[in-house]
Amino acid sequence: MDLQLTGHNVEILPTVRSYVEKKLGKLGRHLPSLNGVKVELTEQKTKSQAQRYRTQVTLEIHGTLLRAEEQAENLLVAIDKVVPALDRQIERYKGKLSNKNKAGLAARAQAQEEVAEEEAVSRVVRTKRFSIKLMSVDEAIDQMELLGHDFFLFHNAASRELNLVYKRQDGNYSIIEPVME
Repeated sequence: MDLQLTGHNVEILPTVRSYVEKKLGKLGRHLPSLNGVKVELTEQKTKSQAQRYRTQVTLEIHGTLLRAEEQAENLLVAIDKVVPALDRQIERYKGKLSNKNKAGLAARAQAQEEVAEEEAVSRVVRTKRFSIKLMSVDEAIDQMELLGHDFFLFHNAASRELNLVYKRQDGNYSIIEPVME
């Protein structure tokens, strides 16, 4: 298991590293195809002591990402709290795989194209880079749900174009297909 451990405002001591390795080392037994584990430990400057330390863990399994995040008053407690959250994500992922293998995914109605315009002036405060893999709309929706996000950018296998799927307030999904002018 490839473990990447980073700290933000936190010094990663050998005892902390071994504690994280011990707690997350059991994941390999549940997920033999686990490619990588990325752990971010952060000390936040907050008034609430209960949310001072944040632990975020991202797992990569065959191009699928699972993510869990927990906060606590102590770094080790935050690490302890993220393990059950990861277990829930793993069970959900395995359940989706099982459902795919048994009955296949039910056909989803493709929603009409919607384009949202942002009226408020904003500034970019963070740039995020990630690899995009070729996948179906159903796979993109599953990935979005596993990450707990409201939208997901993906390379559509059917159209061979970059698409964005998002969850609507009514519980359905919409896809944005960009058109170059």
